[in-house]
Amino acid sequence: MNLDTAKLLTSAAGQEALSLAEQQSDPSSLSAAATLRRALPPEVAAAALTQVELRRRARVKFGDQAHRMLFTRDGLEQATRPAVAAHHAARLVAAGARRVADLGCGIGADAMAFRAAGLDVVAVELDPVTAEIARHNLAQVAPDPAGRVEVVVGNAEELGPPLLAGSTAAFCDPARRTANRRLWRVQDFTPSWPFVVGLLDGTRVAGVKLGPALPYSLVPAGVQAEWVDDHSDTVEVTLWAGTGDPPGSRAAVLLPDHRIVTGDPIPTLQVSAPRRYLYEPSGAVIRAGAIPVVAQLLDGAVVDAQIAYLTSDRLVLTPYAQAFEVLDRLPYQEKLLRQWVVREDIGVLEIKKRGVDLDPAELRKRLKPRGSQSATLVVTRTSGATEVLVVRRVGENPAAGDTAAGS
Repeated sequence: MNLDTAKLLTSAAGQEALSLAEQQSDPSSLSAAATLRRALPPEVAAAALTQVELRRRARVKFGDQAHRMLFTRDGLEQATRPAVAAHHAARLVAAGARRVADLGCGIGADAMAFRAAGLDVVAVELDPVTAEIARHNLAQVAPDPAGRVEVVVGNAEELGPPLLAGSTAAFCDPARRTANRRLWRVQDFTPSWPFVVGLLDGTRVAGVKLGPALPYSLVPAGVQAEWVDDHSDTVEVTLWAGTGDPPGSRAAVLLPDHRIVTGDPIPTLQVSAPRRYLYEPSGAVIRAGAIPVVAQLLDGAVVDAQIAYLTSDRLVLTPYAQAFEVLDRLPYQEKLLRQWVVREDIGVLEIKKRGVDLDPAELRKRLKPRGSQSATLVVTRTSGATEVLVVRRVGENPAAGDTAAGS
């Protein structure tokens, strides 16, 4: 999609094209394309159908807002979930920010949340097409009759310094993709990694959104690294500076309202054989190094010094970990496991694993569950050996719900 087409889609004529496209049951079909091409120029027909397809995909992330928004494929994938964007906005407001420069705003997901939280927003986007889409989305979802939001096309590294004069806060979500591949090297980020790190020098309120797998070694000294879980997914780590958090601390956030803050040094954990209950900490808890805090809450230990499963004789329902009751302990031998599956009449089998080189889906096939009962197995390294624990979920993680089978 080029800039002229993007501008057309935001116009009244474009809205009519989108309305026609939305009437098609399958926007990707040849019949839908033929229908729209009879009424519209080919490039407009194609763009409208693509937008309807993206809107339908976007409902998973944006809910009912999606039908008013426009998207690019990469923009939709990298866009912040609304609940997470609202968390970003709340953190900025709590730190005293009144105006924020959103450097690399993408399709405007965070900017929409900033405006909804009452912040003045100047959003910078390098790509003119994406910037046009961000303007549309802000106008549709976070209308601004007072003129307190602006989208600017340009290089964040050039426009950022003057925009950040005074007390303006900074927020940055560096682009982490090209047309062909995901960018895992910070050297390939846009804006550049040195510029991004410079935003966190403590002279302003600043947040930088990054992928949750960011190595600890890349977290700058003196900032807080906050891992965020939303509906069981660890979606990001955000680096915060100027917010009053303990320098160098780590935090685990389970939206909407659970948070653990921890810091170095991390205490040594007790190691124990599996007890009556097994606990699987959330991804944010694991990445933030907050397992010792949860272990203390549970009066628990880890099953192995390098494994993120906790165990305890106490049942504590906590949002920070899913609880399982340990029903049996089996050796990790496939012949014995197949016999167990037959003996217990297992037909639906969930397999979880940690610290063991196996593919749960392939193991499930080899065990051939065909019975009438269901079961969950946890294959994990323990202090003594690799074991298979037969477990049963106890309640649900109050903040997250079920963990995916075979994880």
